[in-house]
Amino acid sequence: MRKGEQMATVDDIGRERQRVSERLAQLDAERTKLSDQLNDLETAARVLKRIGGKADTTKGRRRGHPAGTTLATPGKHQVQGAQQAPSVLLSDASLKAVQAHRKGATSNDVLSYLSRRFGMTVRPNHLGIALQRHRRAGRLENRDQRWYLSSSVQSEH
Repeated sequence: MRKGEQMATVDDIGRERQRVSERLAQLDAERTKLSDQLNDLETAARVLKRIGGKADTTKGRRRGHPAGTTLATPGKHQVQGAQQAPSVLLSDASLKAVQAHRKGATSNDVLSYLSRRFGMTVRPNHLGIALQRHRRAGRLENRDQRWYLSSSVQSEH
């Protein structure tokens, strides 16, 4: 092989490397742009969903209330084809559940009581929020991981 041919091959390799590097930079910029667009679309879908629109998300998950869950605002967002939600609110039902357990009720006791007595399916975090709200209002006390009616509420009943 001659020296001139070898130089041409090295030059060809250099040009090819430069071309591939430029294409890689273009693809990287395009990927970043598309990623930003996807984030914007997901944000817009969440906003539409919050204000009541039925946004189609790319995740394919639907969030709804299981049948039998009491909603904070009765009559809104009912699951189609499901039985009508119980007429008692989670807040009132959780107080009644604690009241039914005179020696204190664990969170699991309250969940099973709500299921048995009211036919409610309640997520544990929603129950925890309701119980803590009653605690802050002074209606419930939490001692040794058991819930008790406060003395002011017991005197009313």
